[in-house]
Amino acid sequence: MYRSNILGADKRLTNYGGGNTSCKTATTDPLTGNETHVLWVKGSGGDLGTMTKSGLAALYIERLMNLEKVYRGVEHEDEMAELFNHCIFDNNSKAPSIDTPLHGLLPFKHIDHMHPDAVIAVAAARDGKRITKELFGGTVGWVEWKRPGFDLGLRLRKQVDDNPGIRGLILASHGLFTWGETSYDCYLNTLEVIEKCAGYIEENKAKKRATFGGSNVESFSNDERLRKAARIAPVLRGYCSSHARMIGHFTNEESVLEFVNSNDLDRLANMGTSCPDHFLRTKIRPLVLDLEQDTETFDVDRLKAKITPQFEAYRKMYSDYYNECKHPDSPPMRDPNPVVILYPGVGMFTFAKDKQTARVAAEFYGNAINVMRGAEAISEYVALPKQDAFDVEYWLLEEAKLKRRPSPKPLTGRVALVTGSAGGIGKAIARKFAGEGACIVLCDNDSERLNAAINEFEKEDGRDSFVAQTFDVTRSKEVENVFEAASLAFGGIDIVVNCAGLSISKPLEEYTEEDWDLQYDVMVKGQFLVTQKGVEVIRRQNLCSDDQVSLAKCRTIGGDILNIVSKNALVSGPNNAAYGSAKAAQLHLSRLNAAELCKDRIRVNVINADAVIVDSKIWTGAWADGRAKAYGITVDELPAYYAKRTLLNETILPEDIANACFVFVSGMVDKSTGNVLNVDGGVPMAFVR
Repeated sequence: MYRSNILGADKRLTNYGGGNTSCKTATTDPLTGNETHVLWVKGSGGDLGTMTKSGLAALYIERLMNLEKVYRGVEHEDEMAELFNHCIFDNNSKAPSIDTPLHGLLPFKHIDHMHPDAVIAVAAARDGKRITKELFGGTVGWVEWKRPGFDLGLRLRKQVDDNPGIRGLILASHGLFTWGETSYDCYLNTLEVIEKCAGYIEENKAKKRATFGGSNVESFSNDERLRKAARIAPVLRGYCSSHARMIGHFTNEESVLEFVNSNDLDRLANMGTSCPDHFLRTKIRPLVLDLEQDTETFDVDRLKAKITPQFEAYRKMYSDYYNECKHPDSPPMRDPNPVVILYPGVGMFTFAKDKQTARVAAEFYGNAINVMRGAEAISEYVALPKQDAFDVEYWLLEEAKLKRRPSPKPLTGRVALVTGSAGGIGKAIARKFAGEGACIVLCDNDSERLNAAINEFEKEDGRDSFVAQTFDVTRSKEVENVFEAASLAFGGIDIVVNCAGLSISKPLEEYTEEDWDLQYDVMVKGQFLVTQKGVEVIRRQNLCSDDQVSLAKCRTIGGDILNIVSKNALVSGPNNAAYGSAKAAQLHLSRLNAAELCKDRIRVNVINADAVIVDSKIWTGAWADGRAKAYGITVDELPAYYAKRTLLNETILPEDIANACFVFVSGMVDKSTGNVLNVDGGVPMAFVR
C-alpha cells in the first residue's frame, strides 16, 4: 500500500486511476488452515495515490493460474473476467480488474504497472522497440500492442520465460511493467527504468531546434487568455452539453500552450492519443478551434456562426469513426461531442459529467502532450490505429464498468451561484445543492465568514465541488468578475440564487437616507445586477437538448433564477419601511423577470421565508433588538414568538429554505415559473392567494 500511494502521488509516473501494483503473500487459508498463496492487486476503478486496503482485490494464485486450463483464446477473452470472481480469497475484495492476469501470471513477488510519460513516449515512438534495446541492452523487453486481458498476461509471461533475468517490459503504446523481490527493490527498479527513459528524451530534446515544429501562434497575455476563456467557455459548454449537461475545466499552463500554439498541432492532435488510459478519458482526438485571433470584440452570434460547423464536423467525424469500427455486439454510440477542446493562443478546455472528471481529463491530455513531445524528440510519434482504439473505448467490459457506476445525483452537471453564501440561508442552500451533485460558486462580502465556509466545503465536498470569491452585489464590475470566475472554473452557470441581504429595523422618523439606500442597493439593485449578468451567461450557453449530429434544430434548456425574498414582501409591520418595501420590490422584479425570460426557458421563482434566525447575521445586530422592541418582547423570546404565530407552530431553519430551493431546481417542477413558495410555518397574512 505504501509503494502504491507514493507512486500514485506523482502524476509523472501514472495518471489518476491509472496503473496498478501487486504483491504475492503466503497466508493461512481460512477454509483449510493450510498455507496458501494470495495475489493482492489494485482492484477495478481505484486510484493508486489514494487507495487503501479496501481498494485491493485478493485472489488465490493457484486458482488464477488454473484459469489457463479453461482459456479458450482471444475470441473468448471477455469471459475470463467473470471467472476471476471464482478466484477471490478475501470476501471484502474489490472487483478484480482486467489487468489481474498480467500480475498473476508473472512469477515475481512485487510488480508495478505504470503509465509514465517518459516510458510511453518510448512506447509510442515509431522506433520504440529499437530505442528500448539501445537504452537497456536487452534487460528490458518489448511487447507489441495488445489490449489488456488474459492473452496479454500470457504474452508477458512468455517474454519473461524467453529472456531470463530481464528487469521489466515496455508495452507498445501502453506503459511499463517492472518487478522486484521486495517492495523496495520493485520501487527502485520502476524509478530507474523511468529515469533512464526521461534522461534519453531530455538529451535528444536538447539537440532539436524547436519543439513541436516551433511556434505558429503567439499566446495572448495571461489576463487576456483568462478573459477570452471566460467569455467563450459558456458557448463551448452549450455545444458540449447537447447530449447531457457538462461541467468544464480550463488550463493555460505553459506545456499546453507550447502544444496548442505549435506548427505540429493539427498533425499530432488529429492522430489521437496512444495509451488506452488516455483516450478512454479524452476521446479519440480533441477538437482544435479555428477562430480569429482578435482581442477587441466579442460577438456571441458571430462566434457561434464560426463554431457551429466545427462542432458539426467533429460530431460527424466521431459518428463515422463509430460506424466504421463497430462490431455487431458493440454498445450504442456514446456522446459524439469532444471532451478536449484546444484553443491556440489561449489554452485547453475539457468537458465531462462533473468537475473531477473534467479536471482529470485535462490531466490525461496533458500527459498525452508530454508523450507526443517525448516521442517526437527521440523519433516520430505513432498513435494507436483507429480500430484498436475503438476496441478499447467500446470494449464490452468497459461498458459493463460504466453501467456499474452509481446513478448521477439530481443536480449533477449543474452549476449554482449563491450570493450571501458564507452563512445562514445562503450557505444552507449551497450545501444542499452541493450534496445533490451541483458545482457551487460561493460568494459573499464577508471574507472572514467566506473563508470559514471554504474550509467547511473543502472538508465535506472536496475542492472540485466549488470556487469562492469575495464580492459586493452592488458593484457591477465585481458581479461580472464572479461570473467570469464561474465560467473559468466550471464552464458557465445554470442556477442563480439571490440570497444576499440585510435589514435595518427602525421607526420611520429614525431612518436615514443611508439606511434606505443601503437596503435598496443590496437587495433590489443587487438582485437586478446579479440576475442580469447570470442571464447573459445562461443565454451564451444556449444549452441544447438535441443529441443528433446536426445543430440546426436546437432547443435551449435554459436555467433557474431563485430569489430569496420574505413574507415581509406581502405583510405590513411596524419599524420596517425600507426592508419591507425593498422585499416587495424584489418580489415584483421576480415577476417581471419571469415574464421576460420565459422565451429563454429561464425560470424565475421566489422563496418567501420568515424568521430564519439560525446562523443569520441579521439576527446578531440591531435588527433583532428592533423587532423585539416592535413586538414588546425580549430578543431571547423572538424564536418562540415567531414559531407560535405560525399555523404549524414551527421554527424555520436555513435547511428548510434550502429544501424549498431544491424543489424548484430538481427537475420536478421544471415547467413552473413566476411562483412564490412560502416557507414560514404558515402565516395567513402572507398567503399569496
